[in-house]
This record gives sequence, structure tokens and C-alpha cells, in this order.
Amino acid sequence: MGIPSHTLKYRSDNKMYTILTPQSTLVRPVAHDYYEIDNYPLGTNAVVAVISYTGYDMEDAMILNKASVERGFKHGSIYKTEIIDLREIGGIRGGSQEVVYTFGRKEDNQQLDGFVDFDGLPFIGTKVEYEDPICSYFDLTTGETHVKKYKSMEVAFIYDVKLLGNDSGKSVLQSVAITYWIHRPPIIGDKFANRHGQKGVCSVLWPQENMPFTEGGMTPDIIFNPHGFPSRMTIGQMIESMAGKTASMYGTVHDATPFVFSEENVASDYFGKLLENVGFNYYGTERMYSGVDGRQLEADIFIGVIYYIRLRHMVGDKYQVRSTGPIDNLTHQPVKGRKRCGGIRFGEMERDSLLAHGTSFLLQDRLFNNSDKTMAYICQKCCSLISPYCSAINDSYDSEPKKSWKCRLCESSEHIRQIAIPYVLQYLVAELAAVNIKVKFEVKS
Repeated sequence: MGIPSHTLKYRSDNKMYTILTPQSTLVRPVAHDYYEIDNYPLGTNAVVAVISYTGYDMEDAMILNKASVERGFKHGSIYKTEIIDLREIGGIRGGSQEVVYTFGRKEDNQQLDGFVDFDGLPFIGTKVEYEDPICSYFDLTTGETHVKKYKSMEVAFIYDVKLLGNDSGKSVLQSVAITYWIHRPPIIGDKFANRHGQKGVCSVLWPQENMPFTEGGMTPDIIFNPHGFPSRMTIGQMIESMAGKTASMYGTVHDATPFVFSEENVASDYFGKLLENVGFNYYGTERMYSGVDGRQLEADIFIGVIYYIRLRHMVGDKYQVRSTGPIDNLTHQPVKGRKRCGGIRFGEMERDSLLAHGTSFLLQDRLFNNSDKTMAYICQKCCSLISPYCSAINDSYDSEPKKSWKCRLCESSEHIRQIAIPYVLQYLVAELAAVNIKVKFEVKS
């Protein structure tokens, strides 16, 4: 997420990400200035401490300073555009040019007050939540007023409203583009990265008073786990941390063009001496103290300034939860897809994990009770699952006919039993029967 364009007001992209607090990087190559990348900044200079602290930073997770986030650190926003075309909902019938719907509202409709103007379009800057009205239109044939509502669960603001016409500009207004502005502060689960490929997920927003602090009283914006270095060998991040620290103290920027330093003139030695000149440790480390009890930490902590970027992968776009919802007509199992309120697949590896732990009832709960459990009928005599059929018995005394199950092969209901099975098993037996393969089941009473 960065600054993708300076003409956002005149664009109608389906979705566009921006960052609210961009900064110019302190360590950059010559090409950075040549291509004027500062006009489209990508991230923020963050004070990063490399320390294993609180246990919330394991496995590439990172701790963000809660006070920094509250001051605007890494806040982003999304611009979404929705096009409402009255012709798609029946504005033009039978291919004729007759206009049936047009934007507008009735003055006495108090439901629209504060949301929709008298032209039927929303006020710019209006805060909209789920089921709030965003526009209204007339049906010219019946005189009725219809209201279109905001369907997203996320709070948004009306950023812009554009009227869409034809090339001649003489047609009746039938289409409008509404742009929403959605605020996205950093929360647990959002993804961040630096320019060296060290990506991580925010695991917790830690209070500033509990963060470790230096002798000068500085607390880091980000806590990075040191176990991310040995296997990745991102030495450039270490050098950038030292270079960013010196750039902050000298009030300048450092050239990060590749292959400038050599084995005789080492980058770490160059920036280490610059740190010594302003009173810091040669190796970029500092003595830090616990924010919980004030005790001095046993090891010196590597701390510096690194340019961090917020990525577009946010938990608000990815989280998925389901209690009940739609099922597939063919398998009777939950459908897939977040937009369709579907479930998350319980795959082979998840099944093997439950088997390894011996959790039989949990396995039955996931793969049977909460998936496609169905009550089926089976004939004990011919051992068939697909031969029983339902026949209705009419009784003059009952308003509804009674149901009776019989076997097609035995022509009897004496051996019919009801069992609970996954519906997909019944589907499999029917598929095998289609290729002339018979499946028999032994049912014990």
C-alpha cells in the first residue's frame, strides 16, 4: 500500500489501496531520485528493535507499538467504486429506449434524510453502515420509489459521486458511480514487510508503557524476532538499520546503490564509525530496559530505523467464519467461498492430525455431524442403500398422507432400517450403480 495516484478523485477503480502517513526513505539508491519515487511513497520509516519479547513475535510475527498506531503509524485506506445502472434492473424493457426508472426521492421519506439528496444521490462525506440507503429511484410506470442500500458490513464514507451518461450527453441519467472511502488502521493479522523481503504479520498491539526502552527513553515502533535472520541471511536489513539510524542523527539520506562497498571498504564498518561519531555503539546495539519492571536487559539490543511497507493482505478481507449456511445441492456439504458464506474445507492433513491425536468424536463432529449427515434407509435383506423407495399411503382420517418405505428388490418393508450416513456416501453408491457396480452394506441391528 502506498500512494498509487495523485488523481484519485477523477478515477473510478474497482478497488485502490492508499497509505495515510507516507514518508520518504532515508536509505535509497540513486535511481530512487532519478525516477522521482518520492512522489509515490510506499511506506514509513520505523524504529525496529531486534529482540524476542513477550513471545508474541514467534514465527515471523511482529509486535507493533500501540501508541505509534494510535498516532497514525501504518494507517491505510481503501477506495471502492460501485456502479449503479438503472438499465440493468429493468430501466429499458424489450430493447426499446423507453426510460422506466430515474433517480429521485419523495420529500416525505424520512428514512432517506441525512443520506440521500432530493436528486436521489447520496451526500458526499456521509457515513454509511450496513443497510443504510445510498440512493433512491422512481418507477415512472407505477410511481413507486425504490431505495438501494449499502450491503457491506464495513463502515464507509461517500467519497465521490459521478454521473455516467453517453457520448452525446443528452441521454437521461441512468447510471451513477459511487466511490466509498474505507479506513483501515493496522490490526492483528495485517501483513507488513520491509524492502528485503522480510514479511511478517502483526500479532499484537503492545502498549507503549510495556515496550522495552533505551537509555534515552526511546521505544521501538516494531519488535522483530531475531530468529528471522539466520536462515534468510538478509544482511541488507542489518545495514539499512545502521544506515537509517545514522541518517536520522545526521539529518541526511544515505546512498544504497549496490556494489559501492568492497571487502576493503565494508559497509558495516563505514556506518559503525558514523554511529560512534554521534555517541552510539559501533555495532548498532543499545542497552535497553524492560517496560514491565524496568530491569536492564542482559543483552544489548540491535535497534535502528528501517523502511517498512504495509501490504494489501489484510485480515479484514480474508477472515471467514460460518455457523450455518448454504449447502451444495449435489453433495449436501457446505459450499466453498467467502462471498457465498461457505465453509472452510477440512482436508486430508487436518483429518490425519485428528487421527494422530485420537480425537474420534471431534473427527465425527467435523466430517459427519457438521458436514452432510443425513438419515437414509437401507434394506437389511438385500444390503442395498439405493433400492428402498418412499410410497405414500392415503388414509381418510388423516389430512396428510403417511409415508412408508419399501425395497424395490424385496417388495417388502419388513427389512427396512433407518441409518445415519454421510450424504456423499449415498451419492457415491448411486454413481457406482450407474456404471453397473453394486455396493452391499452389512447392517447389524
